[in-house]
Amino acid sequence: MNEKTAHEYKEVIATCKALFARKTHDYGTAWRVLRLPSITDQIFIKAQRIRSIQEKGSQKVEDPVKDEFIGIINYCVIALIQIRLVGSDKMEMSFEELEPFYDQTVFETFELLQNKNHDYDEAWREMRVSSMTDIILMKLLRVKQIEDNQGITLASEGVKANYQDMINYAVFCLIKMSEVNR
Repeated sequence: MNEKTAHEYKEVIATCKALFARKTHDYGTAWRVLRLPSITDQIFIKAQRIRSIQEKGSQKVEDPVKDEFIGIINYCVIALIQIRLVGSDKMEMSFEELEPFYDQTVFETFELLQNKNHDYDEAWREMRVSSMTDIILMKLLRVKQIEDNQGITLASEGVKANYQDMINYAVFCLIKMSEVNR
């Protein structure tokens, strides 16, 4: 993988993780009450807002689009942590308890990125942020369908792979957006 991409990816994830840590301090792990479809819908809201702003060319709520992509990443990580914690009824967890789950989730997702980047030769660098937003929305609709089918798929990846892809596309969007602002 391109060293530049690895560096940029890790920078984005460090920003996301720092926010996750601060929000865990502020809110605890209230998100533990959410079922996966609720997390999926939360991600959908963020992606839909991004697309709406992209299409309208303006926004009325001050929250930057960048923050929505960070939210997509962190909610996807939350979903993947929830999958890991199936069967655990522990609601309140400290950041120190969650950090290994966060790191493992990001590590596995980064490995997936490295493999795909090898095969696709960093094609994402030639994509538009708006196209990647649409792909995130498509993956969300796929996850919703899989959830509606109680997780049963006949020929498709499961929800985990789709959450990982959404993380990677959101990271790509943040990288591309930061290049424009340089």
